[in-house]
Amino acid sequence: MTKPDKPLAVGEPTPLDTDDISEFGDEREDELFEHFNVVADKGQGLLRLDKFLATRLENTSRNRIQAAADAGNILVNGQPAKSSYKVKPLDRISIVLPYPPRELEIIAEDIPLDIVYEDNRLIVVNKAAGMVVHPGHGNYTGTLVNALTFHLRGLPLFEQGDMRAGLVHRIDKNTSGLLVVAKDERTHAFLARQFYDHTIRRIYHALVWGNFDEDEGTIVGNIARSTTDRMRMAVFPPDGPVGKHAVTHYRVLKRFGYVTLVECRLETGRTHQIRVHMESIGHPLFNDERYGGDRILKGTTFSKYKQFVENCFAAMPRHGLHALSLGFVHPESRQEVYFESEYPADFAACIAKWEGYTAARNTFEGDE
Repeated sequence: MTKPDKPLAVGEPTPLDTDDISEFGDEREDELFEHFNVVADKGQGLLRLDKFLATRLENTSRNRIQAAADAGNILVNGQPAKSSYKVKPLDRISIVLPYPPRELEIIAEDIPLDIVYEDNRLIVVNKAAGMVVHPGHGNYTGTLVNALTFHLRGLPLFEQGDMRAGLVHRIDKNTSGLLVVAKDERTHAFLARQFYDHTIRRIYHALVWGNFDEDEGTIVGNIARSTTDRMRMAVFPPDGPVGKHAVTHYRVLKRFGYVTLVECRLETGRTHQIRVHMESIGHPLFNDERYGGDRILKGTTFSKYKQFVENCFAAMPRHGLHALSLGFVHPESRQEVYFESEYPADFAACIAKWEGYTAARNTFEGDE
C-alpha cells in the first residue's frame, strides 16, 4: 500500500488516492476505492479494530469494515488484521475501502440492462455509450446505478442509498463496454482489492487518429488534472511529483491509413487514461471532443473526404472507445473469470465505413 506524502496526524484518518470529481461528474475512468491511514494515539485503550475504525471513518458501517478485513484490506503495522484485533497505542492502520455513501437520494428506475453475467455474488453489465455510471452533477436519474438499484432491489447493499453501491470501477459516459458490480459488501471488498493491486485484466478497443510506425508500444506517464483546462486531464513526466502513475499498453489491430484501430490494455485505471495517453503521443481518439479528436486531423483536403469523415462522426457521435473485455478472480470460486462484449452498433458502423473507404482507395490506387 502506498504511503502518504506527509506525516499522519495521530488518531486522524487520512484519505489517499482520491480526486475531487465534482467538475467531472461521471467523466472518470478510475478505481472506486479510498485508502485511509490512521495512527492510534498514545492513550488508546484496547478496542476491537472494527469498532475503532467505525468511530473514525465517516459514513462507514462496521459491516463494510469487517468485509474489508476479511478481504485482507486492513493492515495493522504492515500485517493483515482481523476485525477482532485489539487496537493498541500508536498502532499504524491502513485500510482500503470502496467509497463510503454520499448524501444523495437514489431513485430506483426500471431501465433495461444488458446483463452479460449474473450470479449470487456479482453482476457484469455491458454499458451503452451515453449512460452515466452513477448520479452526479446534471445526471441525477437515468444512470447505471439507478437501473441497478431497481434490478437488485431487496439486496441490503442496494437499500442503503449509496450512489456507488456495488461499484469498484467505472467508465466514461460516452465509453461503451463492460463493468463488474458487487452484490454484497464482501464481494465489494474482494474486487476492490484486485483493482487496487492492478490484477484486473481490462482490454479496450479504440479508434484513433493517425498511423503508427510500430505495431505495439507502451505509454508511461503520470496523469493529473490539466493546469489550463479543469475539464481535461494531462500527462506529466513519469518520474515527476505531479499526477498518478499510469501505464497503457497498445497494439495495432487494423490500419486504415488516416485512422487506426488499436487494442489498449490497462495496468492502471486513471481518469480518462486511454484518451489522454493517446492524445499525448499524437493519436487522439476519433471524435473525442474533449481531446481534439472531433475534427479532421489526418487525410486529404478533398471535399468528398471531408464529407466522409462527417458521415463517420454522425454514425458514431461520441469518442471511439469500447471496454471489450474484463477478467478477474471470482470471490466465491477463487478462479479467474473472463468476459467479452461485442462492438456496439455505432462503433461497428464507423469501423465498417473506414474499411470500405480504405478498400475503395486501395482499388483506385491499384487501377492507377
